[in-house]
Amino acid sequence: MFPLKDNIPTRGFPVVTVLFIAINVIVYLFVQKKSGIDFGGGSLNQPSLTHYAAIPYELTHPGKECDYSQGQVVCQGMAGAVGSPASQLPTWVTPFTAMFTHAGLLHLGGNMLFLWIFGNNVEDAMGKVRFVAFYVLGGLAALALQVAMGPNEAVPTLGASGAIAAVLGGYILLYPRARVLTVVFIILFFTIIELPAILFLGIWFAQQAIFGALDLTDPTGHGGGVAYFAHVGGFAFGLLAIKLFARRRNPIADGPKYPVY
Repeated sequence: MFPLKDNIPTRGFPVVTVLFIAINVIVYLFVQKKSGIDFGGGSLNQPSLTHYAAIPYELTHPGKECDYSQGQVVCQGMAGAVGSPASQLPTWVTPFTAMFTHAGLLHLGGNMLFLWIFGNNVEDAMGKVRFVAFYVLGGLAALALQVAMGPNEAVPTLGASGAIAAVLGGYILLYPRARVLTVVFIILFFTIIELPAILFLGIWFAQQAIFGALDLTDPTGHGGGVAYFAHVGGFAFGLLAIKLFARRRNPIADGPKYPVY
């Protein structure tokens, strides 16, 4: 499923949502080192990925740093690790830089689409300052669960999806009756239908939880490159914290359904 738009208008311009989108795009285009444009998601230079991403092993082993060497991420204290890593960002900074770093155009584009569709309404319910705090704390909560599920992993974790998952968790409680115009793919075909937000986001969360559980049984432990537990952690944070941050719901969400077109 792929969302196109929802039917809840905002009462003001979503300044913070647009700012977050702009920061993510600017970081991807001008800050991250590239090895060439790759629409499949491999455009990030691997040493740069290690530099900006959050690595669970670094976070759970204070003073130990990781570096990209000979086709893999190697961390101090691990078997076979030799030499000293190149200069890295302080470990405590990486949970924040990781939130604004992406591994490719598809990764970036998908995350920014979700942020635009659902973030503007959540920002509208919170106000600008509260939304900034909610978004950042949601990203940290997402990373915390991902690290807890694999504290010794040397796999770089990056992307805005954990913070955006917190936005989705908040949205489903604020606007469960909202309608989401959705592209649904059925094998080689697709159709566009309107789904209740509670159904669209409920299915999305169920997929993350199921895939995360399957990852636990994956002997390779790689999970296809997706940090499913970060999505689960961010979404759970959004569910638990939304009442602390949201000050006003858009009353139009309680009115009769109206077209999204």
